[in-house]
Amino acid sequence: MIKLTRRGTIGLGLGAFFALASASTALAADTIKIGYPANLTGIQASLDGPMLNGAKLAASEINAAGGVLGQQIELVVYDSKSDSTTISTVASQLIDSDKVVGIIGFADSDSVLAIGPQVQKAQIPFITPGATSPKLPSQLGNEIFLAAFGDNVQAAVGAEFALNKLNGKTAYLLTDIGTEYTTLLSDYFVTAYEHGGGKILERDTYKIGDKTFTAQIAKLKALSPQPDFVYASSNAEEIGLILKQMRQAGINLPVVGGDGYDTPLLIQVGGDAAKDTYFTTHAYIGEGATPKVQAFIDAYTKSAGNAPENAFAALGYDSVKLMADAIKRAGAPDPAKIRDALAATSGLDGVTGTITYRPGISVPDKSVSVIGVKDGKLVLASEAAPTFVAEP
Repeated sequence: MIKLTRRGTIGLGLGAFFALASASTALAADTIKIGYPANLTGIQASLDGPMLNGAKLAASEINAAGGVLGQQIELVVYDSKSDSTTISTVASQLIDSDKVVGIIGFADSDSVLAIGPQVQKAQIPFITPGATSPKLPSQLGNEIFLAAFGDNVQAAVGAEFALNKLNGKTAYLLTDIGTEYTTLLSDYFVTAYEHGGGKILERDTYKIGDKTFTAQIAKLKALSPQPDFVYASSNAEEIGLILKQMRQAGINLPVVGGDGYDTPLLIQVGGDAAKDTYFTTHAYIGEGATPKVQAFIDAYTKSAGNAPENAFAALGYDSVKLMADAIKRAGAPDPAKIRDALAATSGLDGVTGTITYRPGISVPDKSVSVIGVKDGKLVLASEAAPTFVAEP
């Protein structure tokens, strides 16, 4: 890139100066723009914030190595504020004004559902790093790709972990009915758990944003006999409160859930009450991680100034590498060609696993990590692929 300095302009005529300035502007604009809407504020911030940091790290590594097709990639970032109206506004900005060739974004299915129709209509390829509803591509269209496993897969691993590792033959099911993610995860869990021989003794619900769970806990405490464990399909904001209030009520049963637990809020809010809690997620990002994951931890720590907060940081990283790989194989920053290249992705090695899309299916097959809480720290409890998976 040509950089204009005071010294560089001495002796230039006006015509030469403006020609040089024009060249500099053209080169500055000669980047491959990838949209990145992120819920940096609101209820999804503890997931989307680390995810964006991982994405920025991947972009910086790609650009330091020469970029893609001889061009630097540029992440065009907006805070979508965990709000569906803002998400729609941001989508219009990215598509109509910024002219991005692809979009990456969101850790939750509801946000993807909010942006999906605009992305599909504009025929812009979209990768969601963290949304896990396997229904999204069929609900929205062929521009939508998941970088993560589907909820039917993580729910099945959670069910098999409870049955085989916790000897959990009976369960109490608590479901947040306020989001697509938690309702689907709960349904998939029940299918897999009952397929494996487990029995749900009681079901109850709450809604995202609730702060008090007295009624649900009273119902659980009244069960006789008590269940072997609790499966709580919850988002990050509530699970710490649920655990605290359960333990305060004298309920010390194991609690199992999904990747919505995978934020610092689990231990920050739950404290000692988070003990004997297990959740399925995308990779173990902690002490004793694999060499590949450890290399990511080191790079992220250097870039962000702190260790990765959760596996969503790695998903953001993998998603940018996935988009860049597709652009390279497409041979041009053309949305239609990028979409076709994404669909043909096979064997892309990421921090969170290998990404391959089977023909006509834009949800990858990946293994699932089960993380437990012990002595106030996260530990790897299991790494598995399920033996049975419910249909999407």
